[in-house]
Amino acid sequence: MEQRTVGRSGLRVSRIGLATHTWGMQTDADDAAGQLVAFAEAGGTLVDTSPAYAGGAAQRILADLLGDLVSRDELVLSGCAGVLPRTEPVQTTVPGPAPRTEIDASRRGLLRQLDRTLLELGTDYLDIWHVAAWDPGTPLDEIAATLEHAVRSGKVRYAGVRGFNPWQLASLAAIAPISVAHTPYSLLARHAESEFVPAAQHHGVGVIASAPLAGGILTGKYRDGVPADSRGADEATAAEIRHRLDERATRVVDALVTAADGLGTSPLAVALAWIRDRPGIASMIVGARDIGQLTGVMAAETLELPRAIAAALDDVSARTE
Repeated sequence: MEQRTVGRSGLRVSRIGLATHTWGMQTDADDAAGQLVAFAEAGGTLVDTSPAYAGGAAQRILADLLGDLVSRDELVLSGCAGVLPRTEPVQTTVPGPAPRTEIDASRRGLLRQLDRTLLELGTDYLDIWHVAAWDPGTPLDEIAATLEHAVRSGKVRYAGVRGFNPWQLASLAAIAPISVAHTPYSLLARHAESEFVPAAQHHGVGVIASAPLAGGILTGKYRDGVPADSRGADEATAAEIRHRLDERATRVVDALVTAADGLGTSPLAVALAWIRDRPGIASMIVGARDIGQLTGVMAAETLELPRAIAAALDDVSARTE
């Protein structure tokens, strides 16, 4: 798997990163082990985790696999702090489900969570450590100083952010050692192109695309309905997925299917190859429920999209409003 430099840093990561957010929920420990081994054997290095994934189960599963199956030194471990799963119900008057996480990007909160993550993973450092969400209750100067301290201490090699909008990223990157920024980016979510990616490039920050398959929509699985085992059939995520199954999504998926048929591959691989080749993108984080799905994801690594197909996908996925 090809490695790319992240922004203007010296960090290098695989063009496809392995997400672990399904581990401990849809993916059990045995399947997770198979995924990690297959990913590393294919040359993949970037592995993304969080203490908030599956209520902490994903990180614990990864901890059990490091060293025994794959050497810690072979991987670029990406973690975060600032967001934790809630342990108690939340009373809210806002319509819709109550938030399942809480945000704390204070110096105390970030460093306490960093130390717990390092202890749980059995490692002395994280290759990438992100502030996982914008915290309006913590001054930017405090967050910047915390990131600087974490890097200087050796516990963190490179600092990053997740869940920030363009002005938030630019504000923090101007005063903190930010090298990496995650943002949703796919054929159905191209808003990052207008301000987020330019802001990141201006500050020398490498962009890692999250949700590059738009919750599975770009695999084509919802083309003929909602499969019973899909996220669209899950009560917790059904509304979000179904809301995005509009006319534009139909056009994009139809174009992906046509392109995939012509190239002898899958819509999933075409969608990922399109994201991989976008300006400013260092890598993308992709999750898989099992080894079969991961094999399909990794097929995108060797797929080269003809310019005409990439241009056609640009056109069909462009928003007109």
